[in-house]
Amino acid sequence: MHYNFSLPLAFWQARAGVSDAESGKQEISAGYFRLIRNYYRFGWVIPYLFGASPAICSSFLQGRETALPFELGENGLYYLPYAISLRLSDLGYTNKSQSNLGITFNTLDGYVAALKRAIKTPSAEYAAMGVRQGDRYLQLNTNVLQIENELYAPIRPKRVTRSGETPSDALMRGGIEYIEVRSLDINPFTPSGVSAEQVRFLDLFLIWCALADAPKMDSAELQCTRKNRNRIILEGRKPGLTVGMGCETRQQPLADVGHALFRDLRRVAEVLDREHEQPYYQQVCDELSVGFDKPENTFSGRLLPLLKAQGCGNLGLTLADRYREQLSQEPLAVLTEAQFVAESERAWQQTARAGSARYAVVRGLSGSDSGLSRH
Repeated sequence: MHYNFSLPLAFWQARAGVSDAESGKQEISAGYFRLIRNYYRFGWVIPYLFGASPAICSSFLQGRETALPFELGENGLYYLPYAISLRLSDLGYTNKSQSNLGITFNTLDGYVAALKRAIKTPSAEYAAMGVRQGDRYLQLNTNVLQIENELYAPIRPKRVTRSGETPSDALMRGGIEYIEVRSLDINPFTPSGVSAEQVRFLDLFLIWCALADAPKMDSAELQCTRKNRNRIILEGRKPGLTVGMGCETRQQPLADVGHALFRDLRRVAEVLDREHEQPYYQQVCDELSVGFDKPENTFSGRLLPLLKAQGCGNLGLTLADRYREQLSQEPLAVLTEAQFVAESERAWQQTARAGSARYAVVRGLSGSDSGLSRH
């Protein structure tokens, strides 16, 4: 699941002193790159809490080699006992050939230049496949990236493109408009695939990423964050697991880093809750932080016993039947034009309130020694 996120102009006016989106596009883009760098450093928390693919059907590995030490369960199940999200591992939605492209997230010009360079960088692996087989195209070209949208990344800076415009050209024209988070597995415990609790946490975490200290990140540190993330993806629930901060050799217990992160998140949550006059975000902190002391409470910790008992296919069908029955009991409503107009107005008002709350976060935390990201 992809999650698009943006911060309102009021946030950037308070945070970066911009007056409007056009004249302030450099400052706004720099702010989003700050968010992205912090996401690379701490974004492993999202799959840790919400990763939901700790096992695969054995048929998935037919004809494929892997060095991962899978255990074979009943019902044709391959699993790793402490895995979080095999979908995010090298077995899933990743591309190892892109890991050394030198794409960093420090400046807009630097990011776009590296992206454009990548679509011109040849790949020996893809060249061996060839472009065409007779009249049939096998691929567009033999470069590492055939088009810019092929960049596999857990988070990407985005802007709505105009007709005929490439993503990088759109970014250079108007700066970053929003970011796209790509680390979410489908939530198997809700019919919609994502819960309100998850959405609140994502907003809370991404606001924190935009506020916290975010030193520039070179290619070496980016590789270190990927190694950190891959360890957590494959063995995140392992007792006593440690993680490194950036490229530091010193390791810290994952649970300690997680709790320190949530202490920072709670400070942002308190400000948001004051604006909403409800303790929604602090409740999210209370509920999710337990996962660092009890990994069995994470999505993968809850899901793996069910998969081992029933297998991928049987559990999938059971959940599908349950959710189909549940959703079919909800009546369908025929909406009028007036109702659509009213819903549109309600959405605008809700957006305005959210903008006010995010502005309040900047105002509420400014001038204090937050200690953000000092774990």
